Amino acid sequence: MSTQQLRNESYNDYSSTEVSPTESPSNGLDDFPSSSSYQRFGETDGTTWFQTLIHLLKGNIGTGLLGLPLAVKNAGILMGPLSLLVMGIVAVHCMGILVKCAHHVCQRLHKPFVDYGDTVMYGLESSPSSWLRTHSVWGRRIVSFFLIVTQLGFCCVYFVFLADNFKQVVEAANMTTNNCQSNETIVLTPTMDSRLYILSFLPFLVLLVFVRNLRALSVFSLLANISMMVSLIMIYQRIVQGIPDPRNLPLVANWNTYPLFFGTAIFAFEGIGVVLPLENKMNQPQHFPVILYVGMTIVTLVYISLGCLGYLQFGAAIQASITLNLPNCWLYQSVRLLYSIGIFFTYALQFYVPAEIIIPFFVSRVTEHWALVVDLSVRIVMVCLTCVLAILIPRLDLFISLVGSVSSSALALIIPPLLEITTYYSEGMSPITIAKDILISVLGFTGFVLGTYQALYDLI
Repeated sequence: MSTQQLRNESYNDYSSTEVSPTESPSNGLDDFPSSSSYQRFGETDGTTWFQTLIHLLKGNIGTGLLGLPLAVKNAGILMGPLSLLVMGIVAVHCMGILVKCAHHVCQRLHKPFVDYGDTVMYGLESSPSSWLRTHSVWGRRIVSFFLIVTQLGFCCVYFVFLADNFKQVVEAANMTTNNCQSNETIVLTPTMDSRLYILSFLPFLVLLVFVRNLRALSVFSLLANISMMVSLIMIYQRIVQGIPDPRNLPLVANWNTYPLFFGTAIFAFEGIGVVLPLENKMNQPQHFPVILYVGMTIVTLVYISLGCLGYLQFGAAIQASITLNLPNCWLYQSVRLLYSIGIFFTYALQFYVPAEIIIPFFVSRVTEHWALVVDLSVRIVMVCLTCVLAILIPRLDLFISLVGSVSSSALALIIPPLLEITTYYSEGMSPITIAKDILISVLGFTGFVLGTYQALYDLI
């Protein structure tokens, strides 16, 4: 999507619960409008600080949140929240690095706006290494690749989430009561395999992604946000009641499960893609750093509270999504259904980003007469791909950890510190800053390797 489109569309019309469609990289450097027609800083009809804060919260609080209680179990009741706190601090620091580097690029090249991929590309052009300068375009391509993997990974996770929750609702339907205080074990009535549930959602999601207009998608975004917010409030209302004695829970879990914690946690924190579009749309962007720190503080507190309370409430029985642990009464069955409805509609919004990167590549190679056919065909193939991957890996917890370790760690932890070095090294950087950036990237890469290995090992 071009920057001109970003300017013409209202951001709050289609921001999703995890990522906005406006994140998709620009189609080329020529897409930038002239500085006289568009000003990056101080746009008079931009969003207010409160609207930006709400969008930032929606861009970071999504499906990964529901897997954090299991992530805390994989780290320990003490190590889990401490690690989430550290990861939150590092994640928001990397977001700040990305915004700072984007500002630097815009001021140096007199550009009104650059996205994540272009920021990396221009940063490499500033590198003292001639090889990096020559191959700087690969910076944008790498960011686009990881963005595609991340967003399609979200879509795969949505397939598994929908299947698991609908399967539990259907199998427990005959035993569902109005008593939400009972803790007795429910014997589920076996129906069909979860893979068949995944397959049953395929035609409906194919029809959903045929909606290509962002304005139309805004309706689905609103439905998703309302459904997921109501569900989240009801989940909190349940997990704060009658918390068991936590002394039997391990303070630090077994070391070989910690990589799974890392993957799940970074999957939840991967909201770095919404940062530049949000900052760009503010009418007073000079206030964005404060909003970023306040918003991410709220996000981190929500993550820590739900992760800890969920693990304290359900203990070793905690499942891949906390919704699967809720009591078998109609009230909490409705929570599962509401959150599932929100996830269903969010699929189209997550799908929009890789679609905007991949589809033009194929459409540009056919005549206008076949453009629509090719467009829809590629959409069908992409949805089928996410469906097949979900069928091959029907474990929600391992899928979340795998996606987080492979792609989210690269976008959120590995690339931003290296970007700061390439952008500012020729202008002079303190050894402490360079050491700090290298440390963050090394830790991110270590999590990438260990998290990916452990998730694949458990899957195999």
